[in-house]
Amino acid sequence: MPTRRKVNSVRVVLLAVVCILIIAGLAGVFVVKKGLSSTGNGDKNIVFTIESGDALDQVVENLENENLISNATVTKLYAKASHNTNFVAGTFELNNGMSVKEILSYIQDSTKLKKDALILKVPEGKWAKEIAAEISNLYDGKFSSEEILNQWNDISYIQKLAKDYSFINVDDLNNSNYKVKLEGYLFPDTYYLGKEDSIDEITRIMLDRFEVMYKENKELFSKSHYSVQQVISLASVVQFEASSKEDMEMIAGIFHNRLEQGMKLQSSVTVCYALYDDFKDPKDCETNPEIDSPYNTYLHEGLPIGPILNPGDDAIKAVLAPKKTDYLFFAADIYNKLDGKVHYSKTYEEHQQICEKLGLNL
Repeated sequence: MPTRRKVNSVRVVLLAVVCILIIAGLAGVFVVKKGLSSTGNGDKNIVFTIESGDALDQVVENLENENLISNATVTKLYAKASHNTNFVAGTFELNNGMSVKEILSYIQDSTKLKKDALILKVPEGKWAKEIAAEISNLYDGKFSSEEILNQWNDISYIQKLAKDYSFINVDDLNNSNYKVKLEGYLFPDTYYLGKEDSIDEITRIMLDRFEVMYKENKELFSKSHYSVQQVISLASVVQFEASSKEDMEMIAGIFHNRLEQGMKLQSSVTVCYALYDDFKDPKDCETNPEIDSPYNTYLHEGLPIGPILNPGDDAIKAVLAPKKTDYLFFAADIYNKLDGKVHYSKTYEEHQQICEKLGLNL
């Protein structure tokens, strides 16, 4: 016969198990409820596109990337349970005040399609002036490139933007030597614009996308000893120098090493931007290392004074979390004499030997 002490122990264990199950159940209910709620208060409209053939997983991933949902797993489960999986391909205008239920219902309704969307494609590495020209062409000259660039250079306009975007620091951008003050913040992506959109609305759509990236990497930005402007400046150089994610991480690490050791970056791509209107051929960047410009990292120590293009996600993340190595030099096999790869070295002597093999002039 079990003793009273053993019976009491069993009761305590059972009670503990019941309590745990109740707590777990309540926690689960909280997670589900939060996961089905809106991510904001409806203050941000987001143009959202479903490509033909996009399945549930892809649509949900894209919704999460746009910060329109907070829990992909809960959203998928709800979509399957409620049979909300037959989405319409096309472009919709959603906002961050919509619940998961409202979003899923909305993107299944073909009458909600944004039929007058203009598609603006901004690849990684584009200059602001190139983006301005593309916008001008897209709107059939409704805005001139000069008009767009003037707004992107207007410090009073940037002061207004700074009130809505925490990553914009007016003091950092208020530099008369900048080619374009918003260079670096026009985030690469495919945008679906309205025919009646203003320059301000178009600009904010790109800045909204930058903000998504910024929030996703907020912890890394806060841990960096560089300001946002400096991170984007270095990322723009990395973007110009490398084509793969792996090389971006390696080259970002090398630039960090050089900066920490007080070496000049000596990146020829900064010469490309220094040439600006006179830039015609990449070879010009190699043959003009003495051009007088605050962007030129052959003449000036540290980072260029500002971004030299608009970098993408991989380049920015590479600067925030670079590959740690002992390398100080790199050379890309642009003529494909060896293997087409980027070659790394720890000493200048090794670097010289590699460049000779690749047919590169130092």
